[in-house]
Amino acid sequence: MNAEQSRLEEDRQGNISWKKWGPYLSERQWGTVREDYSEEGNAWDYFTHDQARSRTYRWGEDGLAGFSDDKQFLCFSLGLWNEKDPIIKERLFGLTNREANHGEDVKEYYFYLDSTPTHSYMKYLYKYPQSAYPYDNLIETNRNRGRQDLEYELLDTGVFDDNRYFDVFVEYAKASAEDVLIQITICNRGPEPATLHVLPTLWFRNTWSWGQEATRPGLYVENRTESGSVITATHPDLGLRFLYAQGAPELLFTENETNTERLFNTPNRTPYVKDGINNYVVHGRQDLGSDEIVLVDEACWSLLFDDIAEDTAHVLSAWRTSCALSVGSESSQRSCLRRAYDNAGITTVGSPRSTVDSMSRDASRVVSRTSSLSAPRSNNA
Repeated sequence: MNAEQSRLEEDRQGNISWKKWGPYLSERQWGTVREDYSEEGNAWDYFTHDQARSRTYRWGEDGLAGFSDDKQFLCFSLGLWNEKDPIIKERLFGLTNREANHGEDVKEYYFYLDSTPTHSYMKYLYKYPQSAYPYDNLIETNRNRGRQDLEYELLDTGVFDDNRYFDVFVEYAKASAEDVLIQITICNRGPEPATLHVLPTLWFRNTWSWGQEATRPGLYVENRTESGSVITATHPDLGLRFLYAQGAPELLFTENETNTERLFNTPNRTPYVKDGINNYVVHGRQDLGSDEIVLVDEACWSLLFDDIAEDTAHVLSAWRTSCALSVGSESSQRSCLRRAYDNAGITTVGSPRSTVDSMSRDASRVVSRTSSLSAPRSNNA
Protein backbone atom coordinates (compact mmCIF):
# COMPACT_ATOMS: atom_id res chain seq x y z
CA MET A 1 0.00 0.00 0.00
CA ASN A 2 1.51 3.34 -1.04
CA ALA A 3 1.12 6.66 0.76
CA GLU A 4 -1.94 7.77 -1.20
CA GLN A 5 -3.66 4.43 -0.68
CA SER A 6 -3.02 4.78 3.03
CA ARG A 7 -4.58 8.23 3.02
CA LEU A 8 -7.62 6.92 1.18
CA GLU A 9 -8.02 4.13 3.72
CA GLU A 10 -7.68 6.57 6.65
CA ASP A 11 -10.33 8.77 5.09
CA ARG A 12 -12.61 5.82 4.31
CA GLN A 13 -12.47 4.60 7.89
CA GLY A 14 -13.19 8.09 9.22
CA ASN A 15 -9.89 8.33 11.08
CA ILE A 16 -8.51 11.34 9.17
CA SER A 17 -10.56 13.61 6.89
CA TRP A 18 -8.11 13.88 4.00
CA LYS A 19 -10.86 15.07 1.65
CA LYS A 20 -12.18 17.84 3.87
CA TRP A 21 -10.08 20.41 1.97
CA GLY A 22 -9.87 20.33 -1.78
CA PRO A 23 -10.73 21.98 -5.14
CA TYR A 24 -14.35 22.54 -4.17
CA LEU A 25 -14.57 26.20 -5.14
CA SER A 26 -16.78 26.69 -8.20
CA GLU A 27 -15.29 27.81 -11.49
CA ARG A 28 -18.32 30.04 -12.01
CA GLN A 29 -21.06 30.93 -9.54
CA TRP A 30 -22.49 33.90 -11.44
CA GLY A 31 -25.22 33.19 -13.99
CA THR A 32 -26.21 29.88 -12.35
CA VAL A 33 -29.58 28.64 -11.14
CA ARG A 34 -28.07 28.35 -7.66
CA GLU A 35 -28.06 32.14 -7.35
CA ASP A 36 -31.22 32.84 -9.38
CA TYR A 37 -34.19 34.43 -7.62
CA SER A 38 -35.75 36.03 -10.69
CA GLU A 39 -39.48 35.58 -11.26
CA GLU A 40 -38.98 34.41 -14.84
CA GLY A 41 -36.07 32.08 -14.07
CA ASN A 42 -33.52 34.04 -16.10
CA ALA A 43 -30.33 33.06 -14.27
CA TRP A 44 -27.99 34.67 -16.82
CA ASP A 45 -29.44 38.18 -16.49
CA TYR A 46 -30.26 37.97 -12.79
CA PHE A 47 -26.61 37.60 -11.72
CA THR A 48 -24.09 38.65 -14.37
CA HIS A 49 -20.31 38.47 -14.63
CA ASP A 50 -20.16 42.25 -14.36
CA GLN A 51 -22.03 42.07 -11.05
CA ALA A 52 -19.96 39.19 -9.66
CA ARG A 53 -17.06 41.30 -8.38
CA SER A 54 -19.49 43.52 -6.43
CA ARG A 55 -22.35 41.24 -5.42
CA THR A 56 -22.35 38.67 -2.65
CA TYR A 57 -23.14 35.06 -3.46
CA ARG A 58 -25.41 33.10 -1.15
CA TRP A 59 -24.95 29.42 -2.03
CA GLY A 60 -21.34 29.18 -3.18
CA GLU A 61 -18.21 31.04 -4.24
CA ASP A 62 -15.93 31.00 -7.27
CA GLY A 63 -12.32 31.76 -8.11
CA LEU A 64 -9.19 30.85 -10.08
CA ALA A 65 -7.39 27.71 -8.83
CA GLY A 66 -9.86 27.69 -5.96
CA PHE A 67 -9.44 25.75 -2.72
CA SER A 68 -11.86 25.42 0.19
CA ASP A 69 -13.38 23.17 2.80
CA ASP A 70 -16.14 20.84 1.60
CA LYS A 71 -18.86 23.30 2.64
CA GLN A 72 -17.18 26.34 1.10
CA PHE A 73 -17.06 28.22 4.38
CA LEU A 74 -13.43 29.32 4.03
CA CYS A 75 -12.10 29.87 0.52
CA PHE A 76 -8.76 30.59 -1.11
CA SER A 77 -8.08 31.58 -4.71
CA LEU A 78 -5.95 33.85 -6.86
CA GLY A 79 -6.44 37.33 -8.27
CA LEU A 80 -4.32 38.69 -11.14
CA TRP A 81 -3.92 42.14 -12.66
CA ASN A 82 -1.65 43.09 -15.56
CA GLU A 83 -2.19 46.86 -15.22
CA LYS A 84 -4.13 46.79 -18.52
CA ASP A 85 -7.39 45.08 -17.53
CA PRO A 86 -10.33 47.17 -16.28
CA ILE A 87 -10.79 44.74 -13.36
CA ILE A 88 -8.77 42.19 -11.41
CA LYS A 89 -9.02 38.75 -12.97
CA GLU A 90 -10.65 36.87 -10.08
CA ARG A 91 -12.97 34.42 -11.87
CA LEU A 92 -13.56 32.86 -15.26
CA PHE A 93 -15.34 34.86 -17.94
CA GLY A 94 -17.72 33.43 -20.49
CA LEU A 95 -20.62 34.23 -22.78
CA THR A 96 -24.27 33.72 -21.90
CA ASN A 97 -26.77 32.03 -24.19
CA ARG A 98 -27.80 35.37 -25.66
CA GLU A 99 -24.24 36.54 -26.19
CA ALA A 100 -22.81 33.47 -27.95
CA ASN A 101 -23.73 32.09 -31.34
CA HIS A 102 -23.57 28.49 -30.04
CA GLY A 103 -24.84 28.91 -26.49
CA GLU A 104 -22.99 29.54 -23.25
CA ASP A 105 -19.22 29.29 -23.59
CA VAL A 106 -16.28 30.01 -21.28
CA LYS A 107 -13.60 32.16 -22.93
CA GLU A 108 -10.51 31.30 -20.90
CA TYR A 109 -7.53 28.95 -21.08
CA TYR A 110 -7.00 27.00 -17.85
CA PHE A 111 -5.89 23.46 -17.10
CA TYR A 112 -6.13 21.03 -14.19
CA LEU A 113 -2.74 19.37 -14.52
CA ASP A 114 -2.72 17.02 -11.56
CA SER A 115 -4.59 15.87 -8.45
CA THR A 116 -4.42 12.85 -6.20
CA PRO A 117 -7.73 11.31 -5.02
CA THR A 118 -7.35 12.87 -1.56
CA HIS A 119 -6.12 16.16 -3.03
CA SER A 120 -2.87 15.71 -1.16
CA TYR A 121 -1.30 17.26 -4.25
CA MET A 122 -2.93 19.42 -6.91
CA LYS A 123 -1.60 21.51 -9.77
CA TYR A 124 -3.42 24.11 -11.89
CA LEU A 125 -2.39 26.31 -14.81
CA TYR A 126 -4.00 29.56 -15.95
CA LYS A 127 -2.85 31.47 -19.02
CA TYR A 128 -3.20 35.22 -18.46
CA PRO A 129 -2.70 37.69 -21.33
CA GLN A 130 -0.39 40.64 -20.79
CA SER A 131 -2.68 42.96 -22.76
CA ALA A 132 -6.19 43.97 -21.75
CA TYR A 133 -8.64 41.09 -21.68
CA PRO A 134 -11.08 41.66 -24.60
CA TYR A 135 -14.39 41.37 -22.74
CA ASP A 136 -16.42 43.63 -25.06
CA ASN A 137 -14.77 42.31 -28.22
CA LEU A 138 -15.72 38.73 -27.36
CA ILE A 139 -19.31 39.64 -26.54
CA GLU A 140 -19.99 41.83 -29.57
CA THR A 141 -18.24 39.67 -32.16
CA ASN A 142 -19.90 36.44 -31.03
CA ARG A 143 -23.28 38.12 -30.69
CA ASN A 144 -23.09 39.26 -34.33
CA ARG A 145 -22.25 35.80 -35.69
CA GLY A 146 -24.84 33.30 -36.87
CA ARG A 147 -25.38 29.71 -35.87
CA GLN A 148 -23.54 28.50 -38.99
CA ASP A 149 -20.43 30.62 -38.21
CA LEU A 150 -17.44 29.53 -36.20
CA GLU A 151 -17.19 30.73 -32.62
CA TYR A 152 -14.95 33.71 -31.99
CA GLU A 153 -12.43 32.47 -29.44
CA LEU A 154 -10.08 34.26 -27.08
CA LEU A 155 -7.18 33.14 -29.25
CA ASP A 156 -8.75 34.85 -32.27
CA THR A 157 -8.64 38.26 -30.56
CA GLY A 158 -4.84 38.44 -30.78
CA VAL A 159 -4.17 38.83 -27.06
CA PHE A 160 -1.77 35.87 -27.20
CA ASP A 161 0.18 37.09 -30.25
CA ASP A 162 3.96 36.80 -29.84
CA ASN A 163 3.29 34.68 -26.74
CA ARG A 164 2.68 37.79 -24.67
CA TYR A 165 1.09 36.06 -21.71
CA PHE A 166 1.88 34.65 -18.28
CA ASP A 167 1.71 31.01 -17.29
CA VAL A 168 0.40 31.02 -13.73
CA PHE A 169 0.86 27.70 -11.92
CA VAL A 170 -0.79 27.06 -8.55
CA GLU A 171 0.21 23.99 -6.52
CA TYR A 172 -1.23 22.62 -3.29
CA ALA A 173 0.58 19.98 -1.23
CA LYS A 174 -0.79 18.67 2.07
CA ALA A 175 1.73 18.13 4.86
CA SER A 176 -1.22 16.68 6.81
CA ALA A 177 -4.99 16.64 6.36
CA GLU A 178 -5.20 20.17 7.80
CA ASP A 179 -1.81 21.66 6.86
CA VAL A 180 -1.47 22.77 3.24
CA LEU A 181 1.48 24.33 1.47
CA ILE A 182 0.66 26.54 -1.51
CA GLN A 183 3.11 27.57 -4.22
CA ILE A 184 2.33 30.02 -7.02
CA THR A 185 4.74 30.16 -9.94
CA ILE A 186 4.66 32.92 -12.56
CA CYS A 187 6.31 32.46 -15.98
CA ASN A 188 6.52 35.20 -18.57
CA ARG A 189 6.24 33.52 -21.99
CA GLY A 190 6.57 36.77 -23.93
CA PRO A 191 9.63 38.32 -25.59
CA GLU A 192 9.88 41.27 -23.17
CA PRO A 193 9.71 41.83 -19.40
CA ALA A 194 6.17 42.46 -18.14
CA THR A 195 4.49 43.46 -14.88
CA LEU A 196 1.95 41.40 -12.95
CA HIS A 197 0.12 41.97 -9.67
CA VAL A 198 -0.56 38.69 -7.85
CA LEU A 199 -3.27 38.74 -5.19
CA PRO A 200 -3.73 35.49 -3.23
CA THR A 201 -7.07 35.91 -1.47
CA LEU A 202 -8.65 34.30 1.58
CA TRP A 203 -12.31 34.88 2.44
CA PHE A 204 -15.46 33.51 4.02
CA ARG A 205 -18.63 32.75 2.12
CA ASN A 206 -21.35 35.08 3.35
CA THR A 207 -23.60 32.97 5.57
CA TRP A 208 -24.81 35.79 7.83
CA SER A 209 -26.81 38.19 5.61
CA TRP A 210 -29.85 36.10 4.79
CA GLY A 211 -32.25 36.68 7.65
CA GLN A 212 -30.99 33.96 9.96
CA GLU A 213 -29.05 34.39 13.15
CA ALA A 214 -25.48 33.34 12.52
CA THR A 215 -22.18 33.91 14.26
CA ARG A 216 -20.07 35.96 11.92
CA PRO A 217 -16.58 34.64 11.09
CA GLY A 218 -13.58 36.94 10.85
CA LEU A 219 -10.03 37.48 9.61
CA TYR A 220 -7.33 39.52 11.29
CA VAL A 221 -3.56 39.93 11.31
CA GLU A 222 -1.94 37.68 13.88
CA ASN A 223 1.65 38.67 13.16
CA ARG A 224 3.57 40.68 10.58
CA THR A 225 7.33 40.74 10.05
CA GLU A 226 9.72 41.47 7.21
CA SER A 227 9.88 37.76 6.36
CA GLY A 228 6.16 37.11 6.36
CA SER A 229 2.70 37.63 7.81
CA VAL A 230 0.17 35.45 9.61
CA ILE A 231 -3.55 35.93 9.02
CA THR A 232 -5.90 34.29 11.51
CA ALA A 233 -9.27 32.99 10.35
CA THR A 234 -11.91 32.22 12.97
CA HIS A 235 -15.16 30.43 12.14
CA PRO A 236 -17.87 28.92 14.40
CA ASP A 237 -17.71 25.55 12.60
CA LEU A 238 -14.10 25.42 11.40
CA GLY A 239 -12.48 26.92 14.48
CA LEU A 240 -9.12 28.63 13.99
CA ARG A 241 -7.04 28.51 10.83
CA PHE A 242 -3.82 30.36 10.05
CA LEU A 243 -2.57 31.48 6.68
CA TYR A 244 1.13 32.28 6.35
CA ALA A 245 2.19 34.69 3.62
CA GLN A 246 5.79 34.81 2.46
CA GLY A 247 7.67 38.10 2.45
CA ALA A 248 6.34 41.52 3.39
CA PRO A 249 3.45 42.15 0.99
CA GLU A 250 0.80 44.81 1.36
CA LEU A 251 -2.12 43.25 3.23
CA LEU A 252 -5.60 44.33 2.13
CA PHE A 253 -8.90 43.67 3.88
CA THR A 254 -12.56 44.18 3.04
CA GLU A 255 -16.01 42.71 3.73
CA ASN A 256 -17.82 40.10 1.65
CA GLU A 257 -20.81 42.43 1.34
CA THR A 258 -22.66 43.62 -1.76
CA ASN A 259 -21.77 47.03 -3.15
CA THR A 260 -25.39 48.15 -3.32
CA GLU A 261 -24.33 51.68 -4.22
CA ARG A 262 -22.78 50.52 -7.49
CA LEU A 263 -25.39 47.91 -8.42
CA PHE A 264 -28.69 49.25 -7.08
CA ASN A 265 -28.01 52.93 -6.34
CA THR A 266 -28.72 52.49 -2.64
CA PRO A 267 -26.35 53.32 0.25
CA ASN A 268 -23.92 50.63 1.37
CA ARG A 269 -24.31 49.36 4.92
CA THR A 270 -20.52 49.18 5.23
CA PRO A 271 -17.80 51.21 3.49
CA TYR A 272 -15.85 48.00 2.89
CA VAL A 273 -17.61 45.98 0.22
CA LYS A 274 -16.83 42.97 -1.97
CA ASP A 275 -15.17 44.94 -4.77
CA GLY A 276 -13.22 47.15 -2.38
CA ILE A 277 -9.89 45.42 -3.08
CA ASN A 278 -10.47 45.63 -6.84
CA ASN A 279 -11.17 49.35 -6.58
CA TYR A 280 -8.17 49.86 -4.33
CA VAL A 281 -5.73 48.07 -6.63
CA VAL A 282 -7.09 49.07 -10.04
CA HIS A 283 -8.45 52.55 -9.33
CA GLY A 284 -6.40 53.62 -6.31
CA ARG A 285 -9.50 54.12 -4.15
CA GLN A 286 -7.91 54.39 -0.72
CA ASP A 287 -11.32 54.51 0.97
CA LEU A 288 -12.44 51.12 -0.35
CA GLY A 289 -9.65 48.78 0.69
CA SER A 290 -7.85 48.84 4.02
CA ASP A 291 -4.84 47.34 5.74
CA GLU A 292 -6.04 48.40 9.19
CA ILE A 293 -9.37 46.63 9.70
CA VAL A 294 -9.33 44.45 12.80
CA LEU A 295 -11.97 41.81 11.97
CA VAL A 296 -13.28 41.27 8.42
CA ASP A 297 -14.49 38.57 6.04
CA GLU A 298 -12.00 38.86 3.17
CA ALA A 299 -8.23 39.39 3.05
CA CYS A 300 -5.56 39.31 0.36
CA TRP A 301 -1.94 40.23 0.02
CA SER A 302 -0.85 42.28 -2.95
CA LEU A 303 2.43 41.30 -4.61
CA LEU A 304 3.82 43.38 -7.46
CA PHE A 305 6.20 41.56 -9.80
CA ASP A 306 7.68 44.34 -11.89
CA ASP A 307 9.39 43.53 -15.19
CA ILE A 308 9.20 39.74 -14.97
CA ALA A 309 11.60 38.33 -17.56
CA GLU A 310 11.71 34.73 -18.76
CA ASP A 311 12.80 33.54 -15.33
CA THR A 312 10.06 32.51 -12.94
CA ALA A 313 8.76 34.23 -9.83
CA HIS A 314 7.49 32.25 -6.83
CA VAL A 315 5.00 32.95 -4.06
CA LEU A 316 4.85 30.63 -1.07
CA SER A 317 2.23 30.35 1.64
CA ALA A 318 1.06 27.83 4.23
CA TRP A 319 -2.37 26.96 5.60
CA ARG A 320 -2.34 25.45 9.07
CA THR A 321 -4.51 24.74 12.09
CA SER A 322 -2.00 26.02 14.63
CA CYS A 323 0.13 29.10 14.98
CA ALA A 324 3.19 27.06 15.88
CA LEU A 325 4.87 27.58 12.52
CA SER A 326 6.92 30.75 12.56
CA VAL A 327 7.07 32.92 9.47
CA GLY A 328 10.51 32.05 8.24
CA SER A 329 12.76 32.76 5.31
CA GLU A 330 12.01 31.64 1.78
CA SER A 331 14.51 28.80 2.15
CA SER A 332 12.77 27.49 5.29
CA GLN A 333 9.38 27.69 3.61
CA ARG A 334 10.74 25.82 0.62
CA SER A 335 11.95 23.18 3.05
CA CYS A 336 8.40 22.90 4.38
CA LEU A 337 7.11 22.69 0.82
CA ARG A 338 9.61 19.95 0.05
CA ARG A 339 8.36 17.94 3.05
CA ALA A 340 4.76 18.42 1.91
CA TYR A 341 5.71 17.24 -1.58
CA ASP A 342 7.42 14.19 -0.12
CA ASN A 343 4.33 13.42 1.95
CA ALA A 344 2.15 13.68 -1.17
CA GLY A 345 4.53 11.46 -3.15
CA ILE A 346 5.58 14.19 -5.59
CA THR A 347 9.10 13.85 -6.99
CA THR A 348 9.50 17.23 -8.71
CA VAL A 349 9.22 20.59 -6.98
CA GLY A 350 7.80 23.75 -8.36
CA SER A 351 9.92 24.48 -11.41
CA PRO A 352 7.83 24.45 -14.59
CA ARG A 353 10.87 23.21 -16.50
CA SER A 354 11.31 20.14 -14.30
CA THR A 355 7.58 19.59 -14.09
CA VAL A 356 7.32 19.23 -17.85
CA ASP A 357 9.62 16.20 -17.67
CA SER A 358 7.21 14.40 -15.35
CA MET A 359 4.03 15.13 -17.33
CA SER A 360 2.33 13.09 -19.97
CA ARG A 361 3.03 14.08 -23.56
CA ASP A 362 -0.32 15.84 -23.96
CA ALA A 363 -0.03 17.71 -20.66
CA SER A 364 3.49 18.90 -21.42
CA ARG A 365 2.29 20.41 -24.67
CA VAL A 366 -0.10 22.57 -22.68
CA VAL A 367 2.84 23.99 -20.73
CA SER A 368 5.69 24.21 -23.20
CA ARG A 369 4.40 24.28 -26.77
CA THR A 370 3.40 27.92 -26.82
CA SER A 371 3.76 28.22 -30.57
CA SER A 372 0.15 27.00 -30.90
CA LEU A 373 -0.99 30.25 -29.29
CA SER A 374 0.27 32.12 -32.33
CA ALA A 375 -1.64 29.94 -34.79
CA PRO A 376 -3.35 31.60 -37.78
CA ARG A 377 -6.67 33.12 -36.87
CA SER A 378 -10.02 32.00 -38.20
CA ASN A 379 -11.18 33.54 -41.46
CA ASN A 380 -14.26 34.69 -39.57
CA ALA A 381 -12.25 36.69 -37.03
